[in-house]
Order: sequence, then C-alpha cells, then structure tokens
Amino acid sequence: MNLSKEDKQIINDSIRDIQDFPKKGIVFKDITTLLNNKEAYQVLMNHLEERYKTYDLDYIAGIDARGFIFGAALADRLKIGFVPIRKKGKLPSTTVCEKYELEYGFDEVEVHLDAFKDIPNAKVLMIDDLIATGGTANAAAKLINNVNAVLVESCFIMNLTFLNGSEAVSKHAPVYSVLEI
Repeated sequence: MNLSKEDKQIINDSIRDIQDFPKKGIVFKDITTLLNNKEAYQVLMNHLEERYKTYDLDYIAGIDARGFIFGAALADRLKIGFVPIRKKGKLPSTTVCEKYELEYGFDEVEVHLDAFKDIPNAKVLMIDDLIATGGTANAAAKLINNVNAVLVESCFIMNLTFLNGSEAVSKHAPVYSVLEI
C-alpha cells in the first residue's frame, strides 16, 4: 500500500524540528509531536498495519527506544510478538551483543538469546523512528540474523537520505521508509 501525498504531509507536518539539539549544527527530528497528534499517529499506524498485514510476520523488533513506540503498537495491531533491541546492559537475561561505531566512539545493542526461540526461522520486521548513518540499525539487523531469525524488512518512519544509512542496512533486508528527508 502506498501512502497518499496528503497522508505523508499530515505525518511530516506533525514532526517538529529542533535546531542545535543535541549539539550545535544538528536539526533534531522530534517525534513527540507526532505521537501526541492523534490524527497523524493514526494515519501512520493505519498505513503500517495495511502495509505489513500480508507479510506473515512472526515478530516486530523495535530498536531502543523510539522503535518500541511504533513496534509494540504495530505488533498489537498485527497480533504478533514484540521483541526489544536494547542498548547494552538493559536486558535481564542472556543476550547477544553487536558493537557499532559512532562518530565519537563505539556503542552496543543487544537482544535476548532466546527472543525468537518459539518459532524456528521467525520472520521479523525491524522498526525504528529514524535512520541516519545506519550504525544502530545495521547492528540490530546483524543481531536478528545472529539469533536464527529472518529479517524480512527494516522500516523507518524517517530516512535522512543525505546520510546514506539505509545502504548498509539494505544489505541485510529491504528498507522501507515512510518519509524520505
């Protein structure tokens, strides 16, 4: 299902730009104004539900932390499980970690080793609010594949195309973005 130009505009208009956050020169895409706009959030979630209802997914994997908001809601709508991909040290059971590079160092994301154990070769949709350089999403995609699940697609509400982050992630599975910025 394609999102109409009008619906894309409703979603786009609900996202606020914050200048110089978290540091000077960065324009932060603030989704809190999308979340508290009932019309925009409903347009977005209706679109995602319509797009993914025929994918025969087993799980949605949401990337810490804003991916949880969209992923858990979508998993509920599709009546499937939700799996959080968290920053290192936040999950209580045995985990698998993946390190990735930041502009100022390294970070890690992790998932429970048994997150997808109930369904062999589970079909997973990975979701997050935004893809920029792709470091976190690329690491999360590797994690999903490392725990014997199948990454079907990676979904982002916004793709900052000028940073080319979706290129690395697309090596693992197709990438879909609601908005190209």
